Amino acid sequence: MLKGFREFIMKGNVLDLAVAVIIGAAFAQVVNALVESVLMPAISALVGSPNFDSFAMVTLNGNDIKFGVLLTALVNFLLVAAAVYFAIIMPMNKLIEARNRRLGITPAEEEVDPQVQLLTEIRDSLKQRS
Repeated sequence: MLKGFREFIMKGNVLDLAVAVIIGAAFAQVVNALVESVLMPAISALVGSPNFDSFAMVTLNGNDIKFGVLLTALVNFLLVAAAVYFAIIMPMNKLIEARNRRLGITPAEEEVDPQVQLLTEIRDSLKQRS
């Protein structure tokens, strides 16, 4: 029983996942700092308060329905996604492209499924007959 557990723990993908979770948790702090300390103050300077919690609040049978809280969460999500894309993904893609050009690596052309190619040829042939 312990041998099976040890084999499970020592698999490469389990260790990779553990490292990814740890790095992801540390990275989340960086992204949150960027959003809360840079992007939110910039938005506040442009449009006022970036907090929409009291916006579009409806009271129904004594219960507050706060659509503004959802709007605030949506804006925060979009800001985090934008920060990750523009600060990490886009520069990383540019670095990978530059490295590939430097090494002479060209993207592999997508292989066409033989059935799709045959159907394309049949379609083109039928178009020529018409």
